[in-house]
Amino acid sequence: MADEPIRWGILGTGGIAEVFTADLLHLDGHEVAAVGSRSPATAAAFARRHGIGRAHASYAALAADEDVDVVYVATPHPLHFEPARLCLEAGRAVLVEKPFTTSAADAERLAGIARATGGFAMEAMWTRFSPLVRRLHALVGEGAIGEVSAVYADFSIAPPFDPEHRLWSAELAGGSLLDLGCYVLSITWPLLGPPDTVQATAAPAPTGVDANTGVLLGYRSGAVALLHCGLMGESPHTATVVGTKGRIELASPFYRPEALTLTRAGGAPETFTVDLAGNGYTHQAEEVARCLRLGLTESPLLPLDESVAVLRVIDEIAASFQGSS
Repeated sequence: MADEPIRWGILGTGGIAEVFTADLLHLDGHEVAAVGSRSPATAAAFARRHGIGRAHASYAALAADEDVDVVYVATPHPLHFEPARLCLEAGRAVLVEKPFTTSAADAERLAGIARATGGFAMEAMWTRFSPLVRRLHALVGEGAIGEVSAVYADFSIAPPFDPEHRLWSAELAGGSLLDLGCYVLSITWPLLGPPDTVQATAAPAPTGVDANTGVLLGYRSGAVALLHCGLMGESPHTATVVGTKGRIELASPFYRPEALTLTRAGGAPETFTVDLAGNGYTHQAEEVARCLRLGLTESPLLPLDESVAVLRVIDEIAASFQGSS
């Protein structure tokens, strides 16, 4: 595999599949070999748009394609588990769109299947592989801002209310927490780890999903994380990490930043910039390729246990919201 292109299969043909596929087509050493959909016509149309050689009329057929190394699972949230299971049990590696599944229990089951089959699996939390997010982690690890004392992150948008749309639909695992909250939690996790206390408040949409959610995480070190996700207004989409000796700010949008500013205590701000290729999804694809070529079954940058643990906190937040509704 070291000298051969990584052959991708795309499972699902929605908007995120379009964007990710477009980024893959810009990468050397990667080939989009096949696409699979529950609709033969949809799969064929997607293949034509992107110049893909094979269109499969079912997820199972894509999973069985021996000329595919890794499948990108791009289905709606509630349909992540079963297609990913099919692929792993058929011998395909998987990159599963975030959130990995809709519950920690399902995430744990899927991780167990990956380990039992010896297959590679990773959550497509693309932000974690951004060059500037990785630089953020490196700067904190080097002690550039001392000990982390607080993380602030927000990700709120203002889509029109449509009870049939996946963001607003309870049946499609909608709401801000699973769709956007996973980002603010994921940016916090490598910096502070699992929280010792979790407090949350949420406003429900008419469909019952959370429409505006605030989260306060507490840590024995004394650090806190103040996080916000919502569907009721456009927020700045920024993230700030405060330390005992300075702070680091990720420019908007923090989930695909092109600028990072480090301000050491008593020092002048230092700004780092990067030009992102395509839509910013190339970095997670490159991480998948790196892992496959090294024979790894998990990414050390985003191990499966972390994806499970983040969903465990999401479950806890959701339970507190549901209990008060």
